[in-house]
Amino acid sequence: MKLSKKNLDQRADHLYDAIVVGGGAAGLSAAIYLQRYLLSCLVVEKGRGRSFWMQDLRNYLGLPPTTPGRELLKQGQDHLLSLDGDYLNGFVESVQDEGDTFNVRVKVGKKDSQYYQLRCKYLIAASGIIDHLPQLEDMQNVYDYAGYNLHVCMICDGYEMADKLCGLFVSSEASINTAFVLNWFTPYITVFTQGLCDVGPEMRQKLQDHGFPLIETRIRRFLGQNHEMTGVELTDGAIVPLETGLVAMGSHYHNQYLQGIALEWKGGNLATDGMGRTSHPRIFALGDLKEGINQVSIAVSDGTLAATAIWREIRRASSPRRWGEML
Repeated sequence: MKLSKKNLDQRADHLYDAIVVGGGAAGLSAAIYLQRYLLSCLVVEKGRGRSFWMQDLRNYLGLPPTTPGRELLKQGQDHLLSLDGDYLNGFVESVQDEGDTFNVRVKVGKKDSQYYQLRCKYLIAASGIIDHLPQLEDMQNVYDYAGYNLHVCMICDGYEMADKLCGLFVSSEASINTAFVLNWFTPYITVFTQGLCDVGPEMRQKLQDHGFPLIETRIRRFLGQNHEMTGVELTDGAIVPLETGLVAMGSHYHNQYLQGIALEWKGGNLATDGMGRTSHPRIFALGDLKEGINQVSIAVSDGTLAATAIWREIRRASSPRRWGEML
């Protein structure tokens, strides 16, 4: 059921088998499998996650290459609702471990917000990350190209940049090293720092040895039309022609709601086993929150694995069903 302020009180006393934080590819995959395993599940989605911004899925098996990420999510949401799963647009603020259950505090609505306490046996953290983009005075100018030919994932989109004039947009000297992997796909790389970091003599020499121009002047705006970037204009008026771009400015992990629980972390990622289980036996982490490669295809697999692990545990702890017995 699609939940909102109008009907969420109906779930006030309900104990879900699992609450999934995040309605991206990983979270929806887990929720669909949980419902197919005849378990009860709620997805809480904050909105506009990383997969929502993907303008086309050119490397997802079985889908037309022009399928936008939001269409994949819409189909997943509809599938979940057809299986009687619950879906809520809201923001998970905190999770409290009560022993056998979790108390999940959710904020619903940006205006006139209301707060709800929901309970579950298992928690699936699939809230993902959001990529840092170049910060310009007119951010709509950035959004016009992000997810089209201004990419954020080399693994996903390196092929799309092959042998093209490519801008690499960074915010630290360490992230400049991305250029020396990106050059597998294209040697025509210009590095833009916008003055956000100091570049030492060793890195400057390395860039020079590879023939990669380094531009430290700030960007005024991206150039192009119909979502196809053709270059950048700098604040000094100079124009740099480009055919594509890769943003390597880091990401923000949506994991604040887990900070009150003792979990094993590896940097910004949660340590998990092969089924996505964290160091807490009833908390699973999927997709971008766990270690690994950030791809939609892998996130979908993560969801399947976690849901299956939860089902196995609940099934093994339950009494065998007999003829005529209903769930």
